[in-house]
Amino acid sequence: MMKLRIKTLLAATSLLLAPLFAAAAQTAANITEFTLGNGMKIIVNEDHRAPTVAHMIWYRVGAVDERNGTTGLAHALEHMMFKGTTHLKPGEFSRRVAALGGRENAFTSRDYTAYFQQIEQSRLEAVMALEADRMANLVFDKNEFANEIRVIMEERRLRTDDQPQALLFEALNATAFAVHPYRNPIIGWMDDLEHMTVEDVKAWHDQWYAPNNATMVVSGDVQPQQVRRLAEKYFGKLKPKTLVRTRPQNEPEQKGIKRVTVKAPAENPYLMLAFKVPALRDVEKDDEALALDVLAAVLDGYDNARLGARLVRTERVANEAGASYSGVGRGPAQFILDGTPAAGTTTEQLEGRLRAEVTRIAQEGVSEEELKRVKTQLIASQVYKRDSVFGQAMEIGVMEMSGLSYRDIDRIIERLRDVTPQQVQAVAQKYFGDDALTVATLVPLPISEKPPVAPPAGLRH
Repeated sequence: MMKLRIKTLLAATSLLLAPLFAAAAQTAANITEFTLGNGMKIIVNEDHRAPTVAHMIWYRVGAVDERNGTTGLAHALEHMMFKGTTHLKPGEFSRRVAALGGRENAFTSRDYTAYFQQIEQSRLEAVMALEADRMANLVFDKNEFANEIRVIMEERRLRTDDQPQALLFEALNATAFAVHPYRNPIIGWMDDLEHMTVEDVKAWHDQWYAPNNATMVVSGDVQPQQVRRLAEKYFGKLKPKTLVRTRPQNEPEQKGIKRVTVKAPAENPYLMLAFKVPALRDVEKDDEALALDVLAAVLDGYDNARLGARLVRTERVANEAGASYSGVGRGPAQFILDGTPAAGTTTEQLEGRLRAEVTRIAQEGVSEEELKRVKTQLIASQVYKRDSVFGQAMEIGVMEMSGLSYRDIDRIIERLRDVTPQQVQAVAQKYFGDDALTVATLVPLPISEKPPVAPPAGLRH
């Protein structure tokens, strides 16, 4: 599981802002949207710099839609989507994309599941036909499922159970959220995987995989009319489904600090502090979410940001220290501070030092000069994510699946530029008390002498 931490891709100066904003505006102007009669949304992002295309199908269903006893279904179906249709044998989807000279994969998140191909632009029709086929005609073979669920369980062992920081992050979420489905891991709890059946996965596909729950994003050297014609040809004939969303499981108010300790083989102790904070729901109104984004960048947004400069290089109380915030999602948001204590520093001491850096901002604020430097680099990192056609498709899809719009992308950048020092200081004062905090601590155990286990065959992503 990747930790979402704001890191700039390059050192930018204020002189870069004008061309960056011009590039952002040009990107928005090249997007076309339309909807098929069955409810499937199509978004076309024209970028004619190279004869390549990123083709993505996003389903607005992920781990957040699962309930106790069924965790891991969204991810398990992602694996089964490569196991054949009434027209294709298991594995043939991937072989055909490779034969076209393309690359493909898929990923599952808390909020969505997505499938993509990157191909030469003349091959777009072929991959559209493949995706439409598995949306409608997927085969659920018991033997294929039996093999694949073992791959998924081994993936869980490899990427979570045997990775102490991932194990701690899992425990952090399970403790921070009392009822909201974000408390469950995307890959699922092992007990749920052991009891999952092929009928469970088929029911998930039948419930959620429909054109009216999907968004196609095509980014690259294409024309909107061409994409519309192909989308109508291959997806337009598919029937919509009645989508019944379960009631939201809203998180009750937290009444005090929560703590969890994980003991696992590791070289060093590790610490994570998660504070419940507002998410970004309305780009025009949610000033605090934008200020939290800037606060994370002040703490850990560039090479000389506060946490690294003070705790790691100057005072040497931490080997690493970071801050992250992502307000884009269908569920609640968290602001995370984390770090590895240096020799001679305890996790308790590092916890105090991490919180002290936020308190310093709450009490003293940030200068206009520091904020200008931070925002310049933060905005540069946002814009440079669009350097590839795939990066543009990803950003569009994430926004759409999270309840925002691709139209908000440029507006977010504009509003980040307008965040004031007073707004950053205000969120530092408001959201970092004990009643919003969950602390997760990794206690290292001796590392086994056993050689590392090779990734299981069939591990895709």
